[in-house]
Amino acid sequence: MIQQKFSVTGMSCAACSAHVEKAVSRVEGVESVQVNLLSGSMTVSFDAPADPAAIIRAVEEAGYGASLPGAKDAKPAAGSNQGEDELRGMRIRLIVSIAFLIPLMYISMGHMLGWPLPSFLHGGANALTFALTQFLLCLPIAYVNRKFYIVGFKSLLHGAPNMDTLIAIGSGSALAYGVLAMYQIGYGLGHGDMVRVSHYMMDLYFESAATILTLITLGKYLETRSKKKTGDAIARLMDLRPQTATVERDGVETTIPAAEVLVGDTVILRPGQSVPVDGVILSGATSVDESALTGESIPVERAQGDTLRAATLNKTGLVRMRATRVGEDTTLSQIIRLVEEAGNSKAPIAKLADKISGVFVPIVIAIACISALVWYLLGYGFQFALSIGISVLVISCPCALGLATPVAIMVGTGRGAQLGVLIKSGEALETAHSVKTVVFDKTGTLTEGKPRVTDVSVLAKMQESEFIALCAAIENGSEHPLSEAVTAYARDMGLAPQKAERFEAVPGRGVRAQLSGKTYLAGNAAMLSENGVHAVEAVAIGEGYAAQGKTPLYFAQGDTVLGVIAVADVVKPGSRAGVERLRKMGLDVVMLTGDHEKTAQAIGAQLGVTHIISQVLPQDKEEKIRALQADGTRVAMVGDGINDAPALARADVGIAIGAGTDIAIDSADIVLMTGDVGGVATAIELSRKVIANIRMNLFWAFFYNAIGIPLAAGALYTLFGLRLSPMFAAAAMSLSSVCVVTNALRLRFFRPSIPAQDSPGSPVPEDSIGTVTPNENEENEEVEDNIMKKIITVEGMHCQHCKASVEKALSALEGVKSAKVDLEQKTATVTLSADVADETLTRAVADAGFEPKGVETKKGLFA
Repeated sequence: MIQQKFSVTGMSCAACSAHVEKAVSRVEGVESVQVNLLSGSMTVSFDAPADPAAIIRAVEEAGYGASLPGAKDAKPAAGSNQGEDELRGMRIRLIVSIAFLIPLMYISMGHMLGWPLPSFLHGGANALTFALTQFLLCLPIAYVNRKFYIVGFKSLLHGAPNMDTLIAIGSGSALAYGVLAMYQIGYGLGHGDMVRVSHYMMDLYFESAATILTLITLGKYLETRSKKKTGDAIARLMDLRPQTATVERDGVETTIPAAEVLVGDTVILRPGQSVPVDGVILSGATSVDESALTGESIPVERAQGDTLRAATLNKTGLVRMRATRVGEDTTLSQIIRLVEEAGNSKAPIAKLADKISGVFVPIVIAIACISALVWYLLGYGFQFALSIGISVLVISCPCALGLATPVAIMVGTGRGAQLGVLIKSGEALETAHSVKTVVFDKTGTLTEGKPRVTDVSVLAKMQESEFIALCAAIENGSEHPLSEAVTAYARDMGLAPQKAERFEAVPGRGVRAQLSGKTYLAGNAAMLSENGVHAVEAVAIGEGYAAQGKTPLYFAQGDTVLGVIAVADVVKPGSRAGVERLRKMGLDVVMLTGDHEKTAQAIGAQLGVTHIISQVLPQDKEEKIRALQADGTRVAMVGDGINDAPALARADVGIAIGAGTDIAIDSADIVLMTGDVGGVATAIELSRKVIANIRMNLFWAFFYNAIGIPLAAGALYTLFGLRLSPMFAAAAMSLSSVCVVTNALRLRFFRPSIPAQDSPGSPVPEDSIGTVTPNENEENEEVEDNIMKKIITVEGMHCQHCKASVEKALSALEGVKSAKVDLEQKTATVTLSADVADETLTRAVADAGFEPKGVETKKGLFA
């Protein structure tokens, strides 16, 4: 299957796009066609034998223009200079139309209001001059807006009438009737028939034709201006692309255009510079503002080996990076492409509008003709019947119907990109709003995906740092993930463990090593038991850790237990808050994991997830999603790994964590640029808002036509004397399109509902794992309301040792109940049992060797 994008010109309404789709779908080899009215583009899926030239020919035979992107006659991209020229040309048309319409309206209507007219326009004797002057003022308006006639009648000849056809027939009929009236006036003056002259002098329709064209042009101008704003998100993303880059080639620094950076180049980044391409830091450390891509306003720390993405901002340090993705392969370029594709895709809800639009215009023309004929046969005269027919034609233009869906999708996906949520298609955007169950993969999605030391219990008479250094020395020879967690913890504390003299890995048990002639053991309880180590107290501590979903590692020398270290795949900051947001939205949250049931239940308790499916093999994840869908429930799957790809594809909506693997991202419908699962709730909230907006647009578009057409056809005229003149019909039609676009633009101001107490990034207390019952939760919340918390922003913290130092310094203060440091957010949250001055807190942080930047007080008993 091959996909090809085409530019399509000449479309003005949903009927146009429906006719183009119908024409192209008949081409041999074409499997599917999607035409986007808003962007003037068409995506065709066809088999290899299909000829793009045949597709272009089919579009042209339907009365429109088509070309491949990049061709000379291709439609200009939105936001380009050519697009600005088009808007400028429309503005000139509008100015000319208004300039000639004002005197035309004065001459045609002024005498009815008692306004003075030149003498050569007064009375029946000057009737021809009166008519000719109006005709000459109307001609420039018709000429500058000739596009309506050219496109409208061309579409009619091809059997595909559209909005322009309705305008052309309506205003053209009024203009033709005015010319006929001029002949009647001339005939009456030549034969002395002043009754005929007086009658047709009042029946000139030049002002109606001119007003229709002017008001439609005004509506299209306002509509085009509004539609340009729908691409603001993409335009801003494009503006983020740095224009230059400093590279080091052959030891020489050179500034070159960013487009010329090659994969493998060494790029130099100084503080304040934007990252020009994706790459990996070779040397240096810095703070990076990634808000342009992820929506997260807080800078993140990046050091050697970490990845940098194009368009992010280097805030503090000087770094050297190796370019890994350049040009169209960068993350920013992929985001722009995804947003454009989503904006150009068609949601299932749009098919209803397309089906109706395909037959709407021919039906409207039939209604107009029948209405005019009926009123004429009822004896109301040709002029009245013509007015009715023109009003029906003009008010029924299906612009609002055609814009209702694509404008909302484009604005919604653009806003999502600004919030770090990439929605890859209109179909995914629509489906997400109906999701009832959200399934999370645990490892790497809800948790960090790698073991980390969470607790240390020293049982021997030694300092904790001495114990950690010893444990790291014992584990240093092992490549087991649990061993790596211990050595990494020691490294973060700034400890340099000595090298073991003899090292032996015992499968299924642990390791044995010699240090300074002494033999040490590290491993599970079975390891201690088999070596005759008496460890009742240590095992009791370890079992407590295990109940919390952590893995205990026991360390012993000879027959003496030295201590226990607990290692766990810890929950990501913000995971619990993200889960709670989903539950408050009425969604069922499921955690899918390969862990043992006991461990899974402990993690689930920490996250607030009650529906847990444990001991699931990677190949069985897709089957579990299928089982959840069996009763018709819409399911969203959130994952990040290669083994999640089948489940992501099986789910109604697949959501991939942006930091995950490429194959998971490719299999997903929505991509979260951050690892924060709160983005899942944001995506579903955005989907609900967009679908509500589309439904509102469609309702008003249908309601407008349901009320407007009968009113224009004179349904209320015999009862109440109410009918729409062609001029009011044109104004109403233009207003409806502008209203639909303006309503969709409200989505630009969408804000996810994130309660302050549940904001992403807030860590969950580790001591609460598996120990809180629902009733205890409620009690804790009440207690929390009566305890003051202060959040201190701290600069200079980089590792677990830094974290421990700040927590120790703050916890030692009188009145401080507890202190918790978040390294990622660079904050220390202090829970107080009594009021403690901000100055006291900041002094304690400064005395510990760090830089306090500010203190925020949370409302409570002492606030």
